[in-house]
Amino acid sequence: MSLTVDDRLMETAMRGEVDDASFVACVRASLPYAWEVISGVVERMRDGGEGFADNQTPPPDERARGELLRALASDAMRGALERHFGVRLAFQNCHRVAAFDPRAEGAAERHDRFVSPRAQILNQSPELIDC
Repeated sequence: MSLTVDDRLMETAMRGEVDDASFVACVRASLPYAWEVISGVVERMRDGGEGFADNQTPPPDERARGELLRALASDAMRGALERHFGVRLAFQNCHRVAAFDPRAEGAAERHDRFVSPRAQILNQSPELIDC
């Protein structure tokens, strides 16, 4: 299961739409490692002034790796996180999460380079083979 959904949120979803704030709170509570990595990358992006930051530290275990994969493979979760933080997220391998400030000069080009096949190939290493 991707998320731990409490009864109130489940009831809300059964009645209609779920607002982003409630959904993001569910993601944060359900996937604490993913939240920590993504919020940390966003914070470094904002502090760095370059409109970009990424995480290059592999997850400590398979549970943590699974959290990142679930958070970033889900269009709903990724979209809600991007709206919440006001960023564009990208993902390589099993752990390289990047945040891009869409207002920064050259952000679209930098994002396109990061998600290119070339960048994916250059980001490979033997220790990531089972990633």
